Amino acid sequence: MRSKLFLIALAASCLFFSGGAHAQSYAITNARIITVSGAPIEKGTVVVRNGLIEAVGANLKAPADAQVFDATGLTVYPGFIDALTNLGLPAARPATLGAGGPGGGQAAAAAATQPTSSSNYPAGLRPEDATFEELRAGEAQFEASRNAGITTVLTTGRTGIFTGQSAVINLAGDSVSAMVIRSPFAQHVTFTTIGGGQYPASLLGTFSALRQLFNDAGRLQEIQKQYAADPKGLKRPDSDKSLEALYPVINRQMPVVFNANTEIQIIRALDLIKQYNLRGIIAGGQEAWKVADRLKAQNVPVLLSLNFPKRTASISPDADPDSMETLRLRAETPKGAARLAAAGVKFAFQSGGATAIGDFFTNAGKAVEGGLNKDAAIRAMTLGSAEVLGVDNRLGSIEPGKIANLAIVKGDIFGRDKFVPQILVDGKVFEQKEPARPAAGGRGPGTGGVAPLTGALPNVGGTYSINIEIPGQSLAATLVFVQQGTASFTGTMTSQLGTTQIADGRVTTEGFTFGGTVEFGGQTINITARGTVTGNQISGTIDSPQGTIPFSGTRNP
Repeated sequence: MRSKLFLIALAASCLFFSGGAHAQSYAITNARIITVSGAPIEKGTVVVRNGLIEAVGANLKAPADAQVFDATGLTVYPGFIDALTNLGLPAARPATLGAGGPGGGQAAAAAATQPTSSSNYPAGLRPEDATFEELRAGEAQFEASRNAGITTVLTTGRTGIFTGQSAVINLAGDSVSAMVIRSPFAQHVTFTTIGGGQYPASLLGTFSALRQLFNDAGRLQEIQKQYAADPKGLKRPDSDKSLEALYPVINRQMPVVFNANTEIQIIRALDLIKQYNLRGIIAGGQEAWKVADRLKAQNVPVLLSLNFPKRTASISPDADPDSMETLRLRAETPKGAARLAAAGVKFAFQSGGATAIGDFFTNAGKAVEGGLNKDAAIRAMTLGSAEVLGVDNRLGSIEPGKIANLAIVKGDIFGRDKFVPQILVDGKVFEQKEPARPAAGGRGPGTGGVAPLTGALPNVGGTYSINIEIPGQSLAATLVFVQQGTASFTGTMTSQLGTTQIADGRVTTEGFTFGGTVEFGGQTINITARGTVTGNQISGTIDSPQGTIPFSGTRNP
């Protein structure tokens, strides 16, 4: 029986305006409106009825039955789209921590979470697995993304060579069916291995396995066609659900998304796309700009990650400096979007597993600083994403007849102080209260949404014994906080996974936050922790690309 993951809301409280949201009509007046599909309207009105945009214009009068939002000084954008996430899916069960250290039981743990299947292929190499079947309803799990202005995401699984047939979902709805905009959208492939002694256990084997699957699917389809046309004298062909799931891919009816960041990975993906005449898409694409001409020639779009490389942990003064290659990657990655745009490559922005959703907009701003036109950056998060995902007839711009996904924004969308007081998803209105601003000269919240530093700050310094409630097991750990002054701290988090150096430890009137990295299963995972200290009790959550998990414990004497 699968463990239940409790998804804790991370941002300010949301209020759902209930009472049949789809039947309610709204008028957002006196707003600057970025339609994306046309020229901006400097002062206009958007009318929403029955979950759809009814009208938009400069001289519209609010309907008599509409609830009016006066948006003077605010800007209305189409709801922003994150073009690749794992939102709505339960967190992956971590590897069993036993003999062999962290990751030693990874294959067994992964297999334990897989549904039973009649497939002839091992878990992780099953293109028939569908994200739709794993989605969980519940609006609270989307609160952090919604509060940032994101209304729609493409979501797929986290593990395997085939990570699942993805789904485009809205971040609201009482049921999975109410959330889904398009399912399935695409097959998703990662250049990884299965491990645990199973084939393929090397990247060379992965490429070989992919080619074999595509070849076998083509052959089986031809045999089945021949048998269906005239079965007499022919042996009945076997049914193979894994190979049959690839028919829409090899017939160009369904895109295939290759997760690839380095130049060589992208070239290998483009070779596969060309060899099998696939409707290919690259996801990640940190070095996609290096092969922009080929991407353009093959008409392959990019779901470009905004999870830019950065130093995430405190570095010892005695540590070796970063390599020139690492420094060059950090400097060149924000310029990639502008280079793709200059080459005519279609792209959409995605968060790339970033633990702080605020980085989605902050790093889009860095792409603008790197040479990308600001309008093009907004398009890559709205209509451009909708076009790549095949839902631009419903989403991505403010036009009559489209789904009422709207973000009402205060301030510069790429600025650190931008705020989204209201957001509409499928015509449902959510509202959040703007946090109090610090006095002049004080420190404000960081990009991760930390509360402003006002009033007395708690003393969080000390050593804590905590339990991290990973689904299916409890992981003991020790936190050491060394508070520096009143508003910051350093320290470590130590568990069976190793020791994590605390980075950017911040103390606020609401509690504390810190970042760091964890080595897990041969991979480096970024984490962000948030919590509170009450007396000697500590509690909070740890966010990672694998999901959100709670922790609690006590301060040691």
